[in-house]
Amino acid sequence: MKKTPTLSPGSSLGVCAPSSCFDIEKFNSGIQILEDLGFKVKVPEEIFKRKRYLAGNDVLRARVINQFFSDPDIDGIICARGGFGSMRILDHLNWSTIRQNPKPFIGFSDNTAVLLSIIGETGNLVVHGPTVVSLANAKKETIDAFYNTLAGSLDKIDVTNGRILKSGKCTGVLKGGNLSTISHLLGTRFQPDFKNTILFIEDIGESAYKIDRMLTQMKMAGLFEGIRGVIIGSFENCDNYGYIEEILVEIYEEYNIPVLSGLDSGHGKINLSLCMGTHIKMDTEPARIQWV
Repeated sequence: MKKTPTLSPGSSLGVCAPSSCFDIEKFNSGIQILEDLGFKVKVPEEIFKRKRYLAGNDVLRARVINQFFSDPDIDGIICARGGFGSMRILDHLNWSTIRQNPKPFIGFSDNTAVLLSIIGETGNLVVHGPTVVSLANAKKETIDAFYNTLAGSLDKIDVTNGRILKSGKCTGVLKGGNLSTISHLLGTRFQPDFKNTILFIEDIGESAYKIDRMLTQMKMAGLFEGIRGVIIGSFENCDNYGYIEEILVEIYEEYNIPVLSGLDSGHGKINLSLCMGTHIKMDTEPARIQWV
């Protein structure tokens, strides 16, 4: 099985900005946390560029990522923030370079477009975890999980507040991320393949009917054919949360798979890091995911 490259104090992290421009004060606080954890951090001047709501033009944002993957002195890459824009750079990424130089690529939210495309285009592992900006206000649980995931020492997560929507156990490749971003990849060359996958989804600020619409579209497009299980992360500031779990039960009712809600990962108060692109075991009783 593929394992996450192990990072340790002294490892170098390059900071990219594939999506929106960002708050400098929060960014600096996040950089300080990375340095306090013992990482050497490289921040290129290009990521401070702006074009409308984006952190510079598409070619520039992609070029920083390509350069970090080709640089042997960079051990991992972390996104500055999410927002919007990652989809726009996918055609500008050098997939051959990324494939030949596997290293942890870390982010969440809008960065999901890059995370899933790296898995799909190269087979390399990625980390669904905090961005530099989100680290600024992160709780200890988030920071600890982030560090332990990069160190290769986090091998299981007990979903202590888990709610079983459909019981069972399974094994599959963990993939997923932000639901809205995944749904917008449909019909593109970067549409993810979820066969033999344990799918993780989360979102923020979406009405229940919009979540229903996205999941229904994905189902009608055949994205859920052959999936092994579903793990639901935080749906932060989404109205009618009770409706959302009802919708999830209805969407996955015809599939003979376990569905577990309540994993503290995504836009919630705690954002546990998840190594994706590798196999995990999922069980609803006890509620747990474990990397194998």
